[in-house]
Amino acid sequence: MSEWMWYLTRSTGIVAAVLAVASLVWGFTFSARNTGRRLKANWWLALHNWLGGLTLGFTGAHMLLALLDTKAGLRFIDLLVPSSQVGWAIGWGVVAFWVFAVVTLTSIARVRRRLPRKAWHLVHLVSVPAVLVMAIHAYQIGSDALARWFLWG
Repeated sequence: MSEWMWYLTRSTGIVAAVLAVASLVWGFTFSARNTGRRLKANWWLALHNWLGGLTLGFTGAHMLLALLDTKAGLRFIDLLVPSSQVGWAIGWGVVAFWVFAVVTLTSIARVRRRLPRKAWHLVHLVSVPAVLVMAIHAYQIGSDALARWFLWG
């Protein structure tokens, strides 16, 4: 049971990472001021939001599968609070999860309308270091993190 659980856990994490990078790149492409005029098409923004939501969904699936994998030995609290008990690698993942959750939740229309634009923008920009933290998590915990297919697709 634990071998297929490992594959599921790992693959959902990798998909979440790819989606996070895609959402980040798409968001920068959508709003970049230095590449010319801003793009206004609704589908660009909808795709960016959809990628962000999928990132959070696959991250949640990744966490749930890690919890269900008895070989991993994680408790529910380990997935929500970084601690030295489970190590830095898990802690980086927890930090990245919370940043992605805050960025995604503050982007919901009802919440976003209540925030000052500068505050929302600052929260949104924190997703850039979160992607780096996510990469550190993948590198430190992934047994195949140095594999060529993982590094270069």
